[in-house]
Amino acid sequence: MLLIKKRYALPTFILTFLIYLVFTTLPPGAEKTYIEHYSQPAHDITEIAKDNRIHWTKHAEQYPIADYISLPTASPAPIPKIQYDFPAESWFARIWRKRKQGAVKEAFKHAWKGYKSNAWLRDELSPLSGGYRTSFAGWAATLVDALDTLIIMDLTDEFEEALEALEHIDFSTTDSIQINVFETNIRYLGGLLGAHDLTEGRYPILLKKATEIADFLYGSFDTRNRMPQSRWEWTRSASGQTIHPSGNTILAELGSLNLEFTRMSQLTGDQKYFDAIQRISDHLESAQKETLVPGLWPMMVDAESMRFSDPRYTIGGMADSAYEYLPKEHMLLEGRTQQYQRMYESAIPAIKERMLFRPMTKGGEDILFSGNIYAGTKASRKKVEAQAEHLKCYLGGTIGIGAKVFNRPEELSIARKLTDGCIWAYDIMPSGIMPEVMYLSPCDDLENCPWDEQKWYRDVRARPPPHANIADTEEAAKLLIEKFDLVPGVAEIADARYMLRPEAIESVFIMYRITGDKKYQDAAWRMFNSIEKATRTKYAHAAINDVREEKPKQLDYMESFWLAETLKYFYLIFSEPELISLDDYVLNTEAHPFKRPS
Repeated sequence: MLLIKKRYALPTFILTFLIYLVFTTLPPGAEKTYIEHYSQPAHDITEIAKDNRIHWTKHAEQYPIADYISLPTASPAPIPKIQYDFPAESWFARIWRKRKQGAVKEAFKHAWKGYKSNAWLRDELSPLSGGYRTSFAGWAATLVDALDTLIIMDLTDEFEEALEALEHIDFSTTDSIQINVFETNIRYLGGLLGAHDLTEGRYPILLKKATEIADFLYGSFDTRNRMPQSRWEWTRSASGQTIHPSGNTILAELGSLNLEFTRMSQLTGDQKYFDAIQRISDHLESAQKETLVPGLWPMMVDAESMRFSDPRYTIGGMADSAYEYLPKEHMLLEGRTQQYQRMYESAIPAIKERMLFRPMTKGGEDILFSGNIYAGTKASRKKVEAQAEHLKCYLGGTIGIGAKVFNRPEELSIARKLTDGCIWAYDIMPSGIMPEVMYLSPCDDLENCPWDEQKWYRDVRARPPPHANIADTEEAAKLLIEKFDLVPGVAEIADARYMLRPEAIESVFIMYRITGDKKYQDAAWRMFNSIEKATRTKYAHAAINDVREEKPKQLDYMESFWLAETLKYFYLIFSEPELISLDDYVLNTEAHPFKRPS
């Protein structure tokens, strides 16, 4: 029998190899779909590498800089302590806290296992089908984004395996025609820098890969006015052609590169990174008091002419992290320049006076949300659109940090009310989860706001488009409330999805670390249980389509921020306060911790 086995071994191997070639290669010219499905784990590194592609290399710039703006060298300014002085913990409290933390870690491990088994070295796992998505240039976004979470959760074996895989990611090339500079910056560069800082430089590959991606992104700044082309046509740059900044650049994509590029200059000593973002900051500051809503910047910026004429203003999606980064950049620079404090202190009065509103609630909760302004006319500039958005939930944490760092203690109550508003938005939904976007019934008076059923009905009737022909009656309002499952105080749910977003738990975590108030841990546990129940799948966790349902339908995508941010914040709120102390680290908008130099 042994001789027979040996006799057929070679032909069997050849036949198996030929079958493999037939079923695993594509005909010439064929392209894979956006979401690809594999019945076996996608662990073959050779699948990632492709020949005959354009590669980014160093070359002469079209618009070189003669003299870089360097990191500020003034003496550091004292920055007040942020975190609460937590008392010693009882053994009973520690047991319950560790159990909750363990539940969050188990959820992370479940999602990580699904990613590793089905989408390894791909951008994102498709958590229902077990396929994958290429969403951020195909450089394994989930893997890089989750590196520091693996460290924080003490998943050493998984982290070291991810480091080995990192060797095979080529940041010099991609099949993507355009690069989203902002997303690449916060997820990839931020992820690598966060892991580098947490491991205190023990793994040189992290800074090496960070430098590769930073040098690549730096090419997007090679424009006439040195403003980046935010959706960068990188192959034009690579082939020596001119690029231009967009006339419609999203504010957040322009104003949220500071932390990552500053940290690169701090770690490498190369001033070109800081120079790139400082030019943006200088433009933003010079325009800040001259916009239609002085102190704030519009949602869209003409980055080629540096005009700020768009009439739409928000601190939510498309603008958010431009404001979030002001106190954080001040902290990362150790207060060596007062520029970012000036910019924050110009923005915060406008936010308080023009953007914030209190919703009318049946329970009389004293909470706040931030709305929007359309500044097309002088009259419209004074009216706030009462839109609550999950993306805006970061604001409570940002104002909380600003209140501590810039010694503005009177604003801590605003930070609390904003954070409490997002907790309320979770608690009122049947699923226990806040929707993406909803419109509320705003109070006429922030201090005195009794429940008014008729006002709520009026606000509900006012939300549908004019052509809907809604009767001006109480009965018509009740029919809309029933049809759209509206809870008291909610006038419309414009987007009922939950995308696994982190902004609410981000502020809940920050406010717990600032105040020590246990109610934030209690709220976090309610939020986590609701999210875990609604989003868990066979492979990982999925976005859901309607938070108004107790058992919402799941959607086949899981963005990398689920592992990078959302579960990280849930884990940290149940950790010892020393783990990622806000007095030691600055967290970028993707929750990557950068070590504060001081």
